[in-house]
Amino acid sequence: MRGGWLALALCSLTASAAPEPARLALLAEQQQVPLAELQAATAQARLRQEVLDTISRPWEAKPWHRYRPLFVTPDRIRDGQQFWQQHATTLARAEQIYRVPASLIVAIIGIETFYGRQMGRHSVLDSLYTLGFHYPAREEYFAKEFAQLVLLAKEEKWPLTRLKGSYAGAMGMGQFMPSSYRHYAVDFDGDGKRDLFANPVDAIGSVANYFAEHQWRWGESAVEPALMGLAPVSALLRPEPELKQQWAELAAAGIELATQLAPQTPVKLLVLEQADGPEYWVARHNFYVITRYNRSPLYAMAAHQLSQAIQEAYALQPQISPAQPELVAGRL
Repeated sequence: MRGGWLALALCSLTASAAPEPARLALLAEQQQVPLAELQAATAQARLRQEVLDTISRPWEAKPWHRYRPLFVTPDRIRDGQQFWQQHATTLARAEQIYRVPASLIVAIIGIETFYGRQMGRHSVLDSLYTLGFHYPAREEYFAKEFAQLVLLAKEEKWPLTRLKGSYAGAMGMGQFMPSSYRHYAVDFDGDGKRDLFANPVDAIGSVANYFAEHQWRWGESAVEPALMGLAPVSALLRPEPELKQQWAELAAAGIELATQLAPQTPVKLLVLEQADGPEYWVARHNFYVITRYNRSPLYAMAAHQLSQAIQEAYALQPQISPAQPELVAGRL
């Protein structure tokens, strides 16, 4: 009797796991994927409860004073400096072509995969299937990425079931989602392949290309600490990452910066929770660009601070080649 109940439960789960045919047909039309290929992919995919459990506990839900130590660490700074040393020529070329600081490129790869050492253990196919068809909060986004994965695997001649990545379906050293891989990955070493899994040269060029395509501004600061006045500022805080304020609005509330900004400069007031209370920052365009990689302001701040720490460590090295004059010019 118990065995029969278990079998019935498993049958119910399998039945509920299959996407509705009408939804799959609409997805195929919207993403321009042959329906038969989408159906074949869903037939190979499996619903993973672990993925649903993990996405319900995001790191970005932590306060800043607990989030920062996860990523801005002595090990990541040291290994980031070494990664920069090892790939200095490639990073200098990426700076020249894309006008994105080497320090930011290194920091992103460090945060995402610890410089390629931790690229994820989850089946990308299963993760995107699970989130695309069984996670109502963001199923539209992940279903689109599932379809993009089918297209990407076909283009790159990858076996769908062998791809490994994060629980959210991100892949490679820079943890690109399938749509980002298709649109922003580049063959930076000219070998005819875009390999972000085993080729750090392609990974460096692709991360740089991503930020360049999202309008990174060379030489412009991303965020600055704010000196707060006495006026209450809670009404100035906004949940969205977009810069919907102007500096004049913050200045009128008594907020000050070390840098002089034009009144119409787009900005965003940030509050980060330290153990002993809040601290405030003013974000600018480049900070918003980092949030295009990950929408969390905690992620963007961690990437910014890690990039600064790696930049400082790299600049202290006894040798910086004169053939690479801009390696320390792109300070964030």
